[in-house]
Amino acid sequence: MTKRLLFLAHRIPYPPDKGDKIRAWNILDHLADHFETELGCLVDDRDDLQHIPLLRNRLAHVEAPFIFGGGPRAAMRALRHMRPGAPLSRGWFHDPTLAAWVARGLAAGRYDAIFVFSSAMAPYVLGQPRNPAGQRRVLDLVDVDSAKFAAYAEATRGPMRVVYGREARTLLKLERRAAAEFDHTLLVSEAEAQHFLSLAPECAGRVTGIENGVDSVRFDPDRAWANPFTSPGPHLVFTGAMNYRPNIEAVEWFARDVLPLLRKRAAPPEFHIVGARPVPAVLALAQLPGVHVTGTVPEVQPYLAHADAVVAPLRIARGIQNKVLEAMAMARPVIATPEAFEGIRAAPGRDLLLAANAGDFAAKVASVLDGQHPGLGASGRAAVLAGHVWKATLRRLEAYLGVGG
Repeated sequence: MTKRLLFLAHRIPYPPDKGDKIRAWNILDHLADHFETELGCLVDDRDDLQHIPLLRNRLAHVEAPFIFGGGPRAAMRALRHMRPGAPLSRGWFHDPTLAAWVARGLAAGRYDAIFVFSSAMAPYVLGQPRNPAGQRRVLDLVDVDSAKFAAYAEATRGPMRVVYGREARTLLKLERRAAAEFDHTLLVSEAEAQHFLSLAPECAGRVTGIENGVDSVRFDPDRAWANPFTSPGPHLVFTGAMNYRPNIEAVEWFARDVLPLLRKRAAPPEFHIVGARPVPAVLALAQLPGVHVTGTVPEVQPYLAHADAVVAPLRIARGIQNKVLEAMAMARPVIATPEAFEGIRAAPGRDLLLAANAGDFAAKVASVLDGQHPGLGASGRAAVLAGHVWKATLRRLEAYLGVGG
């Protein structure tokens, strides 16, 4: 008899067009080959409602309430469900309908295994009864989110410093409680796993790093991708959700501190910020010379395929950056900060270039544009194919959920 899995995600995992959804979808799709899978998730973008039929065709059941997205409504929801000592993100991702559905299924002993994606969804399961026949529970923290909020607090002044500091402390408390109660906890890299264990040493032996992969067929440099650029360039590309703070800070730093160092070149490069939901601070960058903000695009692959170089200038980052893997899979030269390189199985200088400050970053970009690294793109793709293919990466996950057992 086929085993039944409950998969919980804080955001609908389709389409796989941004970091968390890419990882969630590939794990969900892989596990659905081994389990009769029920998905419980939240929908925070009305456009994503169109993808629910596809998920229902793939899975045994989909419970996906719409929670009105972010902004003031989400903030009010978080405050309404705020509890002493609990992170705001717990209220942000709380939905009574989804909670009741999960509770009914757990009380009925319906699931042989549970996979929870992100600490925000752990409260739906914490303290709930297990299937008497034995039930495997796996939590994917992905990143140590509490450390990200600690970094925000360190970099912020004023009242938000207090808010971020509180979120870091309370979220770490939730992460530790959840990891202690689940059978196994995953993070996106071994480095991230070791960082979490330094904060939660009581979880030793039950924490593992499982890296992200990349779809080498979707990100195939040999396909005839249409050129999205109308000028001769050279073109530098950054991809990512442009309402996400680390991405916002990355492109602001690059546009204001790095790009001006390249403007004296005979052919100054143009910088393309490619990603959905650009906030006003990102839109304002389009007023700078040579900066373009695309907003939502159907696919990022054409921009990567025709880029002279791809930049990943993140200075606040946790875990593996899908944007770096995808650019390397497209055989494009990549220049990244050390923070954006964490967890990637590649050799700096051979497969991509690293730069920690504005001057070095500009120099590394210039060296690529001057043709000093002709084999960098091909070497990067080879590294991704060797170390970051989803099927091989996720095979390790099966034992934690009792596949074949």
